[in-house]
Amino acid sequence: MSDPADPAAALADYLRLAGARSKGRRPWFFENRDAERVLGIAMALAQELSVTRDRLDTLERLLEQAGLLRRADIESYAPDAAAAAERGRRTQEYLAVLLRVVQQELEESEAGPEERSSEEVARELGGAEAESQ
Repeated sequence: MSDPADPAAALADYLRLAGARSKGRRPWFFENRDAERVLGIAMALAQELSVTRDRLDTLERLLEQAGLLRRADIESYAPDAAAAAERGRRTQEYLAVLLRVVQQELEESEAGPEERSSEEVARELGGAEAESQ
């Protein structure tokens, strides 16, 4: 492992570990590989959420032990209108990021045959450049 004070080396370590593969063939649980991929992504998100919840629990316990905050204060907290609106916007933005692939497919299906993908336009432009040379 690298020096934790070196952010670039720490990032390189993280990326190396994130891309690590187990030995042998990856087990598949579904016949549909797309469903398997979605499950893998969902499980990775679940794991990240679990770690986040553990860390949040640690913060709450440390704050309570230090006498800075009671857990009951967190449970009884009611955001004001501005905070509630900000949370709502943040939630909508997060959902939009998570569901972007679905939105893109919907946009493609609604576009109809006259719409071309960016890849098709790039191929066409690439061909036009080759002809003009």
